[in-house]
Amino acid sequence: MIVDIFIPCFMDQIYPETGLNMVKILERVGCGVNYNPEQTCCGQPAFNAGYWDDCKGVGEKFIREFQNDRYIVSPSASCVGMIKNYYPDMFHNSAMHNEYKQIQKNIFEISDFLVNVLKITDLGATLKGVATYHDSCAALREYGIKREPRVLLEKVRGLEMREMKDTDVCCGFGGSFSAKFEPIAVGMGEQKLENAMETGADYLISTDISCLMHIEGYAKKQSKNIKMMHLCDVLASGWE
Repeated sequence: MIVDIFIPCFMDQIYPETGLNMVKILERVGCGVNYNPEQTCCGQPAFNAGYWDDCKGVGEKFIREFQNDRYIVSPSASCVGMIKNYYPDMFHNSAMHNEYKQIQKNIFEISDFLVNVLKITDLGATLKGVATYHDSCAALREYGIKREPRVLLEKVRGLEMREMKDTDVCCGFGGSFSAKFEPIAVGMGEQKLENAMETGADYLISTDISCLMHIEGYAKKQSKNIKMMHLCDVLASGWE
């Protein structure tokens, strides 16, 4: 099977190793990987800020870049949720109606793709320590995954998973929300970090690197000793 991959713009610029780890995971389970270097963004930042016309232009570019019938896999539930849930608002009954419907059907977040499409739950990963998992708002409420990341993490050798209190509560990032409402966003990040620390976790794991980036910023400022890890970075750990 050959799959296309979509690496979100912020991950490409700030956390490229996470995108590379997703490629390693897909190749490990037998997938050929195709990356279109022309890809940039799904349009979510413009959409959330109310610039729908600008978002539609970015969305049209995205649709043109994935015009085939292959699966599209991404390490961001937030971006995939944007495409699945909000492209219909922009492209329904438009000249790109059929194209957006095809992408909507084909695109998957990585944990959903592994567990529900490929039926794979054990990647042979090893990571020693204690971890807790954060459900991002986008993953839980827009994309609709909760079980899948946990199923994969349960098979990581040496890793003890502990649920934190209020795991499904927002961390405070929310894209531009954290810039426009900084005091509220910082308070929410502080509470999320405290809940994670209470579990005794060495690692805080999520499917969305944007959440981890927000929490990590506060953790570093407070000199808290807990490591943020994207799910892909965990699943690519400890291979021979």
